[in-house]
Amino acid sequence: MSRDHQRNNAPQEQSRRDILRGAAALGGLALAPGVTLHLIGGEAAARPADEAVSDTHRWGMLIDAGKCGDGCQECVTACADENGWDPDGKLPTDAQWIRKIDLRDPKSGAERTLPMMCQHCASPPCVDVCPTGASFKRADGIVLVDKHTCIGCRYCVMACPYNARSFVHEPLTDQKAHAPRGKGTVESCTMCVHRVDAGKQPACVERCNDAAGGAMLFGDLNDPTSEISKRIATYATARVRADLGLDTGVYYRNI
Repeated sequence: MSRDHQRNNAPQEQSRRDILRGAAALGGLALAPGVTLHLIGGEAAARPADEAVSDTHRWGMLIDAGKCGDGCQECVTACADENGWDPDGKLPTDAQWIRKIDLRDPKSGAERTLPMMCQHCASPPCVDVCPTGASFKRADGIVLVDKHTCIGCRYCVMACPYNARSFVHEPLTDQKAHAPRGKGTVESCTMCVHRVDAGKQPACVERCNDAAGGAMLFGDLNDPTSEISKRIATYATARVRADLGLDTGVYYRNI
């Protein structure tokens, strides 16, 4: 694309961004029939408007790879069922909010399988590179994408060191009202924010505890009396690519 063409298109692109920002300022907007994303101060929320998010909490997960069975896909299936994406890749999009990965120690030969999703960083690279503010971090540590302001540039996809974000290439149908999606936008694990705001656990955690090995624990990392904080303080844990200094909200054991 020539520089002259880029300059000629700049006003239109800026106008589009201004329109999107203006639309996002409204209290609630419909993405598709029956699908509405409620906004509070520019942040997506599934909670009542009078209940503001607070940094008193920081939600996170602790995943014990030693309890994560080979071939188990319960967390993946639960996420897909809850949020309306296809775990088998049969739909015309490459969405994968959570996936199972295999690890192997080249020295000992020890192998582990574990779920990988958005790590909900305290310093998220996806937020740093987003030109419109569509990628944002809530006060309680949950990292989300505002579909109204996402322009599909995919800078966040490239910036994420965990390969946790997907781009929707085709129109979607049968969306979940609590998990709006849209062609031309980026998406990733929301830590089931609609469930968290309702006082529940993420779907993957609930399913793992009910139907699998109980490898996943969800809780408040800011509360030293919470079960997750106690376990992190008691047992050796690790965070993926801790060397990047992103202060992720997802911890692992036995990796």
